[in-house]
Order: sequence, then C-alpha cells, then structure tokens
Amino acid sequence: MRFPALVVAAAVGSAVAQRPSNTSICDYYTTALLKNNTAAHQKALLTLVVNTAVIGNYTTPNVGIKVPGILTAGEYNGTAVDLLPYFSGGLASSNAGGSSGVSVNFLDGGGAAPLTKSLPADDMNSRQYTLLTHLYEIFGALLGCSLQGGDQFSTYNGHASMYSVHKFMDLSAADVGYFITQVGLSAASFGVADADVTAVGKALNSAFGYRCSPEETIIPSQGPQLQAICTDDTCPEATNATCSSYGIAVEPKNATSTSGASSNGSATGTSPNTSSTSSPTVGNTASAIGMSFVVAAAGFFAAFL
Repeated sequence: MRFPALVVAAAVGSAVAQRPSNTSICDYYTTALLKNNTAAHQKALLTLVVNTAVIGNYTTPNVGIKVPGILTAGEYNGTAVDLLPYFSGGLASSNAGGSSGVSVNFLDGGGAAPLTKSLPADDMNSRQYTLLTHLYEIFGALLGCSLQGGDQFSTYNGHASMYSVHKFMDLSAADVGYFITQVGLSAASFGVADADVTAVGKALNSAFGYRCSPEETIIPSQGPQLQAICTDDTCPEATNATCSSYGIAVEPKNATSTSGASSNGSATGTSPNTSSTSSPTVGNTASAIGMSFVVAAAGFFAAFL
C-alpha cells in the first residue's frame, strides 16, 4: 500500500497525547496520525512503522529520532550485530522443514526500494512480499488493531509457532535487543509516546523473548504454540520453562550462492545499504526499550512463511 508521507507528516509531533486506557495502541495512533480509524489506515500505520524499522527513516519530516534500521549493522550493548544475513540468504538459517537450516533470500522483491514507497515489495509473488505483509499482520494482532480481519487488512495466517520458524537462527539477546530497539525507534519517530513504546516492547518480549517459554497463543485461531525465538545461552530463561520441548540451539552456517538454498530460495539478491554503524544514540525512548527488553522478539519474524 502506498501512503503519502505528507499526510503522516501533518500529524507527527502531535500524537503523543495521553492514550485512553480503553483504546488500543493501534486504534489510537491510527486516528492520531492518519485521522480516520479504518482498516486500510490501520494497515498503513503498521506499514509505516515496520518499513521504517527495517530500512531506517524514509518519511520526512518526522519528530527527529534517527532510525538506523534492522538491515544496517550496528552494536547492541557493546556487542556487534548484523541481521542482514538472516534476510539476504547469507546464513543457512531458515526452516524449510528439514533437520537443518537453509539459505533463503527474503529480499527478492526489490529490497529497500519499494519499502521507501510504503510498499512491502515490488512483486506480490516474492518472499519479501509475504514476509513484510506477515509482519504487518502480526504486529496488528499484537497492537490491537480492532478492524483487522477483512480484505483491507487481513489476519495473520502464517506458521503458528514462531519457535519453529526461527529454530535454526540461534538468535541471541543482542540480536533481538538490536531489532526491538529499531522497532521502538521507528514508533517513537512517528510521535508514539514513551509509555506506549514501552508497552510495545513488553508485548513483544512477553510473546517471544524468553528461552524455553511455555506454549502461548498469539493468534487466537491458531491456539497455543511454542513461541520463543531468543534461543541461545544469552537469552533469559522463562518462568515455568519447558526446555525439553525445544531443540538444541545451533549456530547457522554461512551460505554461498550455490549451496544451502531452499528449493525456491536464493542465497543472494538485491539488498539495501548495509554499511556498519556504531551503536545508535537513541535517547530516552530507545534506552527504555533496549535496557528493558533486551530479548524482545520481533527479532526477526524473518520467516513468517
């Protein structure tokens, strides 16, 4: 969906008023930023937040918070983080149903270029299109989009267990901490209040952020599933942990352009700028996210397929 940045720009900066406790984050900020709370506008809001989290700032103006983006290498609490290979096929980390991970290129729908136009991809048949639209949908569910579920903003119907999707990624606390920081910076860049940015982090962390967490229902129609995606030893263990339900985390191998690819995947493809950056200066909002939600999860829904 293309949504003119100037429409959003008119509301940015005024969206940080107190959100009523009986109004969801999605519904409140759809109205605050896009004026009319419709299913199409709810999807537009999630598109803006997710696309900015993935590639960094692309709407002008915003409230002045810099978002480096998930696909840009950086540091988290002194640990180097580079998430691009999980998306580009640089690592054999995707679950295609076998006993080990395979390389899949999730940037096969134009890479960053369509995201700068508030689109998920330039090819509706690409893995990138499926990944990004699934991201919009699962964030819509977590943030309480009340009008989600019709043609204008569909309900998530991908794999029910996020652990199963991410089991070969061996994600660390730094990996998911960096990812969630970008999500929080993205939300804050559109004027989302600190308290609500923190609430987003709590929702993600509660759903996905603890090693060996018991089954939990994320999408009601899918029922309880194993959802932990932070699986290496740096991840905090959940209360009532059920580690016997999870496999042993193994670091994914590097992939090449000719090996490790899935039957319909590629190890190489169009990718956005990935120049390394130092640890972003993120101010109070990101500090709240980074320190409180070191293992929060969105990290990376990089295979909501």
